[in-house]
Amino acid sequence: MLLQSLIAEFEQEVQNTRKLLTAIPEKDLAYRPSPTSWTMGELAQHIATIYYWYTGVFTTDVYDMATDRLERGNPADIGATLVLFETNVEKARAALQLATEESLQNLWTMKNGDRTMLGPFPKGAIARGFVFNHIYHHRGEMIVYLRATGNKVPGLYGPTYEQSVPK
Repeated sequence: MLLQSLIAEFEQEVQNTRKLLTAIPEKDLAYRPSPTSWTMGELAQHIATIYYWYTGVFTTDVYDMATDRLERGNPADIGATLVLFETNVEKARAALQLATEESLQNLWTMKNGDRTMLGPFPKGAIARGFVFNHIYHHRGEMIVYLRATGNKVPGLYGPTYEQSVPK
């Protein structure tokens, strides 16, 4: 039951992430709201990369960041980021298909070499609390970036305020 809910949400939210990433104009990829913030391009690239993490969650019990070589793409090229996103979505789908209700209870740990970064926690809790919510968090940041640069924000859960105000 939980697995089918996760898969359904994944498919719906992939569409929303795609809407958001395709709304990013090339001209604003270098925008950075503060000296310590990511650029818009780096944030977009990070969102695209998070989809790869489903593979780490659903195909391993211990994910070691030190040994995995994430493909990060080019933050100065939104087209490359969109290709990375679509590639990682397909990898995520394949990983989700390997999951079972029982495997969602298996413990999962994220490490960086000898250092434990996260866990151990059940894979279902990691998928929901770390991967899904991590994507949503950064999508919210991207909406702020888009608005700050005067760009239109796509409606993810219905019309945006700007779309619903009578003209």
